[in-house]
Order: sequence, then structure tokens, then C-alpha cells
Amino acid sequence: MPTKTALLVIDAQESFRHRPYFRAEDLPPYIERQQALIDGAKAAGIPVVQVFHVEETGVFSEGSGFVVPLAPLRIEPDAVFRKRRHSALVGSGLDVWLIETGIRRLIVSGIRTEQCCETTTRHASDLGFDVDYVGEATLTFPMTDANGRTWSAAEIRARTELVLAGRFARIATVGEALAGPPVKAAA
Repeated sequence: MPTKTALLVIDAQESFRHRPYFRAEDLPPYIERQQALIDGAKAAGIPVVQVFHVEETGVFSEGSGFVVPLAPLRIEPDAVFRKRRHSALVGSGLDVWLIETGIRRLIVSGIRTEQCCETTTRHASDLGFDVDYVGEATLTFPMTDANGRTWSAAEIRARTELVLAGRFARIATVGEALAGPPVKAAA
């Protein structure tokens, strides 16, 4: 019996365009891979779950008008959840929906690579879900550490994939994630 799967599209919302760290240069390849994942999931009958990050004030508040899908992303989600924490599984009701729906495998994508996507991946793994982390369908922005070194978005993605691989998730391409879990060799 195949494992029931859901695609999580985490925080792919207009709010990020209004943050001082937003950089548009990585947006086109991210949108292309995220859209391929959404379209592929729909075609395969995999439920698409959209998660929005919300806060009381600012560009992540419901009243800002920016808690909407990141343009030009086209998404018709099967379920929508709002979260106030880094993990999409804390306080949003997503965890209950996944259990009630019989989902045991998650495909994680969205914004930001090293924050909400990574945190949700770790949390899901600890809860016993099988997780495919699709780094090419995540987006982040350069960050400067305490020593003054600026880490590129590509370096942050590589670091995130390194620490998740084999411990919390399978690192997968869009195609690999849509193909399903890896076939386990017979003993």
C-alpha cells in the first residue's frame, strides 16, 4: 500500500517582498521549481497544503494585505493553514489534519530554506513522518553571521541540505519527490 503523501508549500507569500533582506535575483528559479512541484503534485493526486506565516503587526499581519500567495505562483490548495511559529506543525492545526487525512509522508518546500522549511522538516521527522525536503523548491536570502561573514543563499541551502540529509529527510529534486519514496531493497 503506497504511503499517503502531502505537499507543504510553506510561507510562499508576498510578505517577503516587503522585508529589507528580500532579493529578487533567486526568485525566478525558485518560482519555476515551486510551480513544477505544485503542478506535479496536483497531477499525481497529492494534496497541496498552503501554509502562511502570520503575525499581529507588520507585513506578516493579515491586515497588511501581503499574506497572499507569492506572485506569480499559481496555487489552488487542498487545505490552508496559518502559523505563528517556525514549524508549520505548531498551533496551526496542520498536525491534526495530517493525522485525520492519513498522511504519513510530507514533501517540504517554500520560504525560508533554513527557517520555517528546515524547522518543519525536523519537527515532522521527530513526529514520525517520512519527509522529502526539496531544496530546489525553497527560497532564502543572504545572511551575515556574528563574525561578519555573509553567507549566500546557495551556501545556506547547501548547509540546510547537509544537516537534514539522512537524519531528518531525504533530500530530493522535484522529480524525485513526485516519483514517491525510494524503493527499499529486499533483505
